Amino acid sequence: MAIDYDKLMKLDIPAVEQTYTERDTMLYALGLGLGSDPMDLDELGFVYEEGLAALPMMANVLGAKGSWVRDMDTGVNYLKVVHGEQALTLHAPLPAAATVVGKTRVAEIVDKGEGRGALLVGEREITDKATGTLLATVRQTIFARDDGGFGGPGEASRKPAKMPERAPDLTIARTTRPEQALIYRLSGDYNPLHADPRVAEKAGFPRPILHGLCTFGIGGFAVLKGACGLDAAKLKRLDARFTSPVFPGETLETDLWLDGSEVFFRVRIPAREKVALDNGYAVVG
Repeated sequence: MAIDYDKLMKLDIPAVEQTYTERDTMLYALGLGLGSDPMDLDELGFVYEEGLAALPMMANVLGAKGSWVRDMDTGVNYLKVVHGEQALTLHAPLPAAATVVGKTRVAEIVDKGEGRGALLVGEREITDKATGTLLATVRQTIFARDDGGFGGPGEASRKPAKMPERAPDLTIARTTRPEQALIYRLSGDYNPLHADPRVAEKAGFPRPILHGLCTFGIGGFAVLKGACGLDAAKLKRLDARFTSPVFPGETLETDLWLDGSEVFFRVRIPAREKVALDNGYAVVG
């Protein structure tokens, strides 16, 4: 079954209501590796109930409809899709605990041509049920490698950020933990690729890989630390493109370029000379 552009653009994806607690907020931060240094008082504010603050990147795991591309009648060959890009816009600080409603729509479909695949962009608005406040908009781009040539638009509306050519202003390192994917998955992504060595091997990996959104969260925390003084309310936007998988236990280095309210960033895996996240762009203030 091929992609039907008009049908997919009108796809009615059910809204998702989710209640999360302070425990969930702390678990998400632990899944990014925060708290690995028991004497780090800055990170303690995201993993300890006294004065707890929610990390803005947690919006990525709230109010989601699982994999709507796989679970609904989309015509997409799910076996050949990969997570291409992620973009997060924060409209208000996330509460440490709340009931939220996530409503997802298909925002854009790009036909890259026969044999070149397609881009599917899902956009999810997350609203605080109690107050009606729009908290965040999550924009996820999926690359469907097997689904080009259906006759849709050929150009994406948004282009990736152009990275600065100068040396970074700041580099922040974080060593991931060997069991980190097993912790992060408890925030909602139970794909066995991140837990079961047998599944990872069938997918072509020597061992389970870290969730892409965990790497995204690590890059986002580096932005919070390097450009926002760990004030979660100052992060307004965070975008990045996924380029290489990360294995739990690897050290990641996030390069930051600071330009007023704009921050450009790149997450590298120095031991393998790979880039895990590229074209990173944030707005702070």
